[in-house]
Amino acid sequence: MSNDAATEFVNESTKAILNRATNQAKGIGLFARGFLDGTLGEGPSAAVLEKTKLFHTDSVLCGASALALQTNAPVLLRVEALEYPDANGATVYGEPVRVKAEKAIVANSSAAREWDSNGTNFGYNPALGHLAGEFGHNDYYPVAVAACQERGLSGPDALKAMVLIDEIRGRLAEVFSLKTYKIDHVVHGAIASAATYVAVHGGTPEQIEHAIGMFVAHYIPWRAIRAGKQLSDSKGASAAISAEAAVLCARRALKGFVGPKDIFRNPESMFRRFEPTNGDSPFNLHLSHSGDDFAVMGMHFKLGLYEHQSAGALQGVIDLAATRPEVLANGGANIAKIVIRAYEPAFGIIGDPAKRDPHTRQSADHSMVYIVSTLLKKAIHEAAAGTLPTDTDSVWKRIMLMPEDYSQGAINDAETRALMEKIAFEHGGAEYDAKYPDGIPTSVVVTLTSGEVIDSGLVMYPAGHARNTDADLATILETKFGKLGHIAFGSDEAAKTVVARLQSIETLSAEQLLDLYRFDIQTLPAIDA
Repeated sequence: MSNDAATEFVNESTKAILNRATNQAKGIGLFARGFLDGTLGEGPSAAVLEKTKLFHTDSVLCGASALALQTNAPVLLRVEALEYPDANGATVYGEPVRVKAEKAIVANSSAAREWDSNGTNFGYNPALGHLAGEFGHNDYYPVAVAACQERGLSGPDALKAMVLIDEIRGRLAEVFSLKTYKIDHVVHGAIASAATYVAVHGGTPEQIEHAIGMFVAHYIPWRAIRAGKQLSDSKGASAAISAEAAVLCARRALKGFVGPKDIFRNPESMFRRFEPTNGDSPFNLHLSHSGDDFAVMGMHFKLGLYEHQSAGALQGVIDLAATRPEVLANGGANIAKIVIRAYEPAFGIIGDPAKRDPHTRQSADHSMVYIVSTLLKKAIHEAAAGTLPTDTDSVWKRIMLMPEDYSQGAINDAETRALMEKIAFEHGGAEYDAKYPDGIPTSVVVTLTSGEVIDSGLVMYPAGHARNTDADLATILETKFGKLGHIAFGSDEAAKTVVARLQSIETLSAEQLLDLYRFDIQTLPAIDA
């Protein structure tokens, strides 16, 4: 690195510190190049690589199953991508033909996010006091794969680029809350995508700075896409569209386009307009380059299809289903009332009164009362059939929410609607708010017709949460992968073959990486029809 690298960040044994008084956009550029080149340290541990592989596998199975069920935006964007062939480009899910990288990225990222079922971060790092609590999801792996396919790089290179994307976006989520200012959380992922794409292509730190500057100056998305009674395709495609824009910025920077410099300290940029300073960036940024302490290690898996803010309530219902059979007895007729208490922002996001009567899948998966009622109905039916297990891991596997639980028939189901009417969703107040985003503080209190009150107790770390130590995550994920894979590929055997390939990405040659997403996706009746 050049002698002025130290002015952009301080390189410690396992991390780089980008001080608020420095040009952090260039600092991210220096970090990204050094991380991929291996000049900053020993690199991520085996545990970090393994967890990243799991999140990537999860996202691909979510995406392939969304395409199989003909969801609108993923199908549309995939067809669009195939209209842009490029012999040196990247591949979309399920097709061998190579297309323009940005088109492959928007198609694949849209598919991965469509179910809202892949990984989540909460922007929480108490050790550093970085508690911004911004959301984010593992939607950007197609950027890493596409860039490496273009460059003729191998599976290990793609996996390391995935870690880089998650590290940059995850650490930004810890220090700057976009949602506070009604800006969509995908901005952090787009910045990470721009930096990683340029770095994979061998661009300079200055070019990375230009790419980040262009995106922040030209493409900031508002959370308007998530407002309203019935949500649109824009909700699921937000990350994809921003990743596409980020890569366009990156490609232009690589060709010599000069974008706004030093964007985090620019007095007219989003960051300083919302959080004014005397000239510095609003935050310090810590980026890990070696060891175990990477942002991805604090990210969370969704064990089925549901908005991540509902995970505590789902765990509460599953705990009661496994231990208190009287809740499910008599076909659920014993239930007089259910009170769910949770924190902000869960109450505001999935407790909005407009979400009590969802009519589309995108709104149903953001409705606490619908999500819980659907899971509860499945538990009631399993209990009536005598097939409900008595341990929580097995209950998760048995009644895991899947795409069919958000079909039009499921959304309008009379039994589900009747259960929804019995649920009150309340803000737990300061006691609950103080425990987020460390956990997902939620309680489920069921009152039976007999008058008996049954309380789940406070759920902090539901299964899938990074700090959960009770659940057998590996086997629950195996079940999820199997269910989604069967939908996508038509058989358990085909699903296992694809999962095995994705889970061995670190062994793939450059030629094999071109076939990473080469699988046959079956066509099923459209879920939203």
